[in-house]
Amino acid sequence: MEKIKLGIIICDRYRTCAGGKCFRSVENREGAFSIYKGKDVEVVGYTTCGGCPGGNIEYAPAEMIKNGAEVIHLATGMIVGYPPCPYIDYFKKFIEEKYGIKVVVGTHPIPQKYYTTHLNLKSWESSEWKTLLIPTLTDEKTRLNYD
Repeated sequence: MEKIKLGIIICDRYRTCAGGKCFRSVENREGAFSIYKGKDVEVVGYTTCGGCPGGNIEYAPAEMIKNGAEVIHLATGMIVGYPPCPYIDYFKKFIEEKYGIKVVVGTHPIPQKYYTTHLNLKSWESSEWKTLLIPTLTDEKTRLNYD
């Protein structure tokens, strides 16, 4: 079975997060981790962005790569926070350019309560956000399981 090693970078405002939803979705291959169905996955790094404007983004990927990371995920918390991370697209581009590693936006499925609020706030109306949401935008039943 093919093994994928990945790192997860979360939003610093959730720095005390124990990662329960991310790790559950890795195990269940849900949300952005659905691309790993049929593959063995190992998380080799888990840290925060360092706080706005993301100072840790410059250094954390290097350590993850030293631990074998082949992909870095920017956590769903960056998408669903209030407001959503204004730097997420830049972080993706920067990490891919500087480190030559694939970056996936999202980890666990978007919880329904965040989905509903952001729809009402029109947070994700731009074409950029519509594209960024694709890996974590699941069906309502799955979103409710992550509330």
